[in-house]
Amino acid sequence: MELLALLIDFILHIDRYIESFVQQYGVWVYGLLFLIVFVETGLVIMPFLPGDSLMFVVGALCANGLMDLQVALGVLLVAAIAGDQCNYLIGRRVGQRVYGWETSRWFNRQAFDKAHAFYERYGGVTIILARFMPFIRTFAPFVAGVADMHRGRFTFFNVTGAVLWVVGVGLAGYWFGNIPWVKVHLEKIIWGLILVPGCLALFGAWRAGRSGPEKASG
Repeated sequence: MELLALLIDFILHIDRYIESFVQQYGVWVYGLLFLIVFVETGLVIMPFLPGDSLMFVVGALCANGLMDLQVALGVLLVAAIAGDQCNYLIGRRVGQRVYGWETSRWFNRQAFDKAHAFYERYGGVTIILARFMPFIRTFAPFVAGVADMHRGRFTFFNVTGAVLWVVGVGLAGYWFGNIPWVKVHLEKIIWGLILVPGCLALFGAWRAGRSGPEKASG
């Protein structure tokens, strides 16, 4: 429980943790940012790590001069692309065997099923849309690999989605993160970045799940 409480505190107050890390370790913060984003997008066992909130906070800290914006966005972009590519390759290697897996400490069956339903409905565009959806973001490239999407096609969607996600959310933090109202309500904004896309993902997966039986009956 202590680990879970620490993780929740890290996600909700990530601005304090990152700022403290910058003050103590300087440029090593870029390595930390790479690690967080790569693990979240590249390993299906870590879907709970912060993504959108991290990008937003990093942008705000860059506006304060604590980090270099171009370097930070570059590092995050490479991590996001490499993470999805790694996850896709793992999915291709595992293949159809994943459909027989049950929920365990290392595999969230429910999150996989939602990402798969989303992929079935929206196809390759899921790789782009999923960038802005917690949990779905982690499983979408894995599902694409399991479904054996063509590597060139996946790479196109991967790079496009990564650029929109990293640059879009990062610049939003850079431009708006230090507005007094935003700073006061940052915790609520972080909750919004987690819950709103998550609800949209659930709704999309639910609609995809419903459309399957309807097509089958038709």
